Amino acid sequence: MEYQARYITDDIKLSSYDDKFFKSDIMFEHHMLVWFLSGETKIVQANATYFFEKGDIFLIPRNQLATIINYPKDGHPHRTVVMHLSVDRLRNFYADKNIKPVPLTSPKIYQFNNHPLLESCLTSLIPYFDMKNIPEDIASIKITEAISILRTLDKSIDQVLANFEEPGKINLVDYMEKNFMFNLPMEKFGYLTGRSLTTFKRDFKKAFSATPQRWLTQKRLELAHYQLTEKRKKPLEVCYEVGFENLSHFSFAFKKHFGFSPSHLLSKV
Repeated sequence: MEYQARYITDDIKLSSYDDKFFKSDIMFEHHMLVWFLSGETKIVQANATYFFEKGDIFLIPRNQLATIINYPKDGHPHRTVVMHLSVDRLRNFYADKNIKPVPLTSPKIYQFNNHPLLESCLTSLIPYFDMKNIPEDIASIKITEAISILRTLDKSIDQVLANFEEPGKINLVDYMEKNFMFNLPMEKFGYLTGRSLTTFKRDFKKAFSATPQRWLTQKRLELAHYQLTEKRKKPLEVCYEVGFENLSHFSFAFKKHFGFSPSHLLSKV
């Protein structure tokens, strides 16, 4: 995979993937505003799947789990402009505003496809990627402009951007049943459920009578079996959507669990 990233600051980058595709399971630590220049992305979350391509603009709220699959398209690499909206920067922005957000149980991905105000703001960043020693205040002005435009386009966006709470302790069983397909370190699952790693493992064993890794593998294989037989998806597509890192590992684990390979199963249904 040929990956390149050029930064204006730590919070604004031009990202490019030139290989066939790139897949990652991610927990977003910052809100991310993304503008597509070329290529295609598939974002799989627990309750929804999104597809984005050239011209699309979207905002992904922080502390969300997602499987990201990036593809080149029409002979062009996967290229995006990405702006991180950090908690510290947003605290400063909202410091003089009387906003009292109500916590959202399941923040969505906000789409602003081809909107001229946002596109103009993000287009103005392109020349800076070829320059050096960009003053920090220029980047700060651009991020502030983007936040102001987002608030103009969607009045509900304050409920997301002005919410600075960290995840509290939540129902472990409900959360893991919804999010088992995301291949993240156990520390991340602990953080998102409001637990230390030690407490997460202890509570998990009590709730499921199994270690996290054993339970996660079984759940992912069961979901894979369903997607192969009922949804008729291809093994490679299923592999990445249920939480495996590569097709060979998926095929080995699937055959060990069920006694036959994914391709063999598809030939029988």
